[in-house]
Order: sequence, then C-alpha cells, then structure tokens
Amino acid sequence: MSFNDFQFRAHIVGAVIKCGFVSPTPIQEQAIRPLLERRDLVGLAQTGTGKTAAFLLPTIHHLLAGKAGHVRALIMAPTRELAEQIHAFAEQIIAGTSLRSMAVYGGVSKNNQINTLRQGVDIVVACPGRLLDILRDKAINLGRVEHLILDEADHMFDQGFLPDIRKILGFLPVKRQTMVFSATMPAEIRRLAEEILHNPVAVQVSRIKPADTVEHAIFRTRQNEKTALLLHLLKEKGDTTTLVFTRTKFKAKNLAVKLAKSGFRATALQGNMSQNKRKESLDGFKNGTFNIMVATDIAARGIDVSGISHVVNFDMPDTAEAYIHRTGRTGRALCSGKAFTFATADDDRIVRSIEKSLQKNMLRETVPASLPEEQETERPQQRSYGKRTAQQKNRAPQKKAFQPKRIRQNRAQAASVFGLNAQGK
Repeated sequence: MSFNDFQFRAHIVGAVIKCGFVSPTPIQEQAIRPLLERRDLVGLAQTGTGKTAAFLLPTIHHLLAGKAGHVRALIMAPTRELAEQIHAFAEQIIAGTSLRSMAVYGGVSKNNQINTLRQGVDIVVACPGRLLDILRDKAINLGRVEHLILDEADHMFDQGFLPDIRKILGFLPVKRQTMVFSATMPAEIRRLAEEILHNPVAVQVSRIKPADTVEHAIFRTRQNEKTALLLHLLKEKGDTTTLVFTRTKFKAKNLAVKLAKSGFRATALQGNMSQNKRKESLDGFKNGTFNIMVATDIAARGIDVSGISHVVNFDMPDTAEAYIHRTGRTGRALCSGKAFTFATADDDRIVRSIEKSLQKNMLRETVPASLPEEQETERPQQRSYGKRTAQQKNRAPQKKAFQPKRIRQNRAQAASVFGLNAQGK
C-alpha cells in the first residue's frame, strides 16, 4: 500500500514526499481512510507507531478545503515537548499554504500566545492547563472547531489533566470529528471516549517490539550503590551519548547535578524546570553540549534525538511497555545500542515481565566490588489519592450524576467498539 491510495489533495501528496514517507505504517493504514470519511476514531497505539501522521494528514486534508483564519483543529497533548513535536510536524505539512499552526503550553509568555491567537490560527496544539487558562481569559474561541484530537490520553489522565479536558470540552461545538489516541485504555479514558465519540471506528496496532539492535543487560545492585555504579559505567564507556531514566523529578535533578560535579557533561529534563531551561537542556543534548541527559518518563516524551548509544534505567520502569519505550531510544537506524538496567531485590517481578516481553533473558552483568554507598536522599512522594480524611469518611454518599441523552446514546454506540455494555462495565 502507498500514500497515493488515500487520494490526498495535491499539497498533502507533495508534503508526504518531502517528508520522505514511502509507505504507511499499520496505524496509518487503519486510521487514515475512516478519518478522511470524517468518522470519529479511537486508536490504541504507542509512541513511535506513526500516529501523528495518521491524524494530522487527514485533518489537514480537510482544513485545506475550508476558510482559514480561526481555530478549526484542536490537538491536546500531555507534555510541552510532545506538543512542540506535533506542531513542528504540522508546520512541515502546511508549509506553502495559508494555514497556520501554533503550540500552547505553560512556562512561556501567555500574552505572546494570546497575541498570536488573535492574529488567526487554524491548528492549535495545546497542553490542557494553559489552554484552559487562556479560555478563562476569553482570549480564544473554540466554537468553530471541526476536529478534536486527544493524543496520549492515558498520560494526560496520569498527570491529572482529565478535569481540565472535561472543562475544555464545554467550549467546543457538539458537531465535530473527534479522535482519541492512547497506548492503553484505563477505565477513566474509556468512559471519556464513550462520552465524546459518536459511532467511532476502533483501530489498534500490536504492542511495539524491542529493536534487535539493542543489547540488554542488568545489574543487580542495592539502592544506595546506584550512583556509584552509574559513575563507574560512564567513566568506563567514555564520551558516549547516554540517556538516564529516573522515577521522579527530584531524583533526575539531583542525579544530573552529581554527574556534573563529577566532571560529566550532564543535564536534566524534568517537569519542574522552566520552559527556557527545558529547551536549553534538550537543545544542548541534541547539539552535543551535553552528552548525558537524566530524565523522567513523562519529561522524555517527545524527545527525538539520534545517536543515543546507551540507555540506563537508573530506576526500574513500572511496566514492560515502558521499558521497551525507554530502550527504543537507542539502537536506531540499524545502529547498535546498549541498555543497562539497575535492579534491586524488589524488582524481580518486573524483570520477569520485561524478559517475557523481550522473549529472552537480559545479560547479567557483574557489579564491581566495594562500590561506595551514599545516603539515600530521595524525598517521599506525597500521594493524597487513596487516603480518606475523617470528614470524607463521614460524608453521605452522593447520588450518581444524571447523564445527558447524548452521552447515554454514545455509551450504547461504543459498546461494540470497546466490548462493553451500555453502562461501560
């Protein structure tokens, strides 16, 4: 199959050629045709499967037929990096047309974003928090949006954006084309999809496979030996381009500082950084100013850096899928790469899950003797969910909110797609 089979407008065909696309990926094969027919769609697909082109190409195809100058397509993404990546691809496709795209997210001047919006923009790629802020200022009109895309919906839920998304939906017209893309379908995202999608098409691509070009190795170590082990490996491997993953923002920041103090060209990428600092770190990692980046999973979404030779899982990922995503950032373009994982005694279950996904055992490496230990400085994570105060425990149960007729209808329509009954169970 080729992109010519979709019968895109001439401009889209030319843009596809300029991008170097040869043939559509599985998610593109399944999604583009129904989207060209203006069907609603739910797509189960992970990062790296080509889903950005799957939703942008047909959306821009439709936009080219209408009048430009107001917001007609809204794409929501969980991180600033991903929003910028989608926006950059949109600009590639619309180059040479009258269409305009912009990215909207926090950490930069809201006034500058508002001024750009007032000049007329057709495609807005936004993080929910800043978009809702601008909506409250009545500085953007979403009343004529024709296409709504929620990208990486499960990660927006993980970051607590779901209440903001529901508020934003209230500013959109009921009649529109809606697309929801998610790597997984947790209950909250499933319910949201049932409510906002009308007679949707469901497409799904199989879980991504690990690259054959990556060598996987594991170090059995103690928590307070990890920093010393990382320093040892970095000194041994020399001036390589390395991406280090930690579980928390606090640890990413502090580990990068420790590496820099030890003489390494290291930087961090984590959610508490200002947008200017994040851009400085990412640009520095891309151009070689830094050859080591310490990042969290969420902050690393949207990073597209070639030439990464090593990925180090300083902290074990939560799932085998997350491991595949992390380690897939090395060994690209037929180049070899190495993935090192630091595992403690508590990580046996996830190690077994990863090895099942890899369909082989990871190489067991020997931890050097007499590594210096360090005092654990990780701050306990403050988690409020799952705990109820005495006031909450004594509160009378609330009645189930009334569901509007359209939501009830959409639940029934979604039953065949999601394999659910009309109540979403």
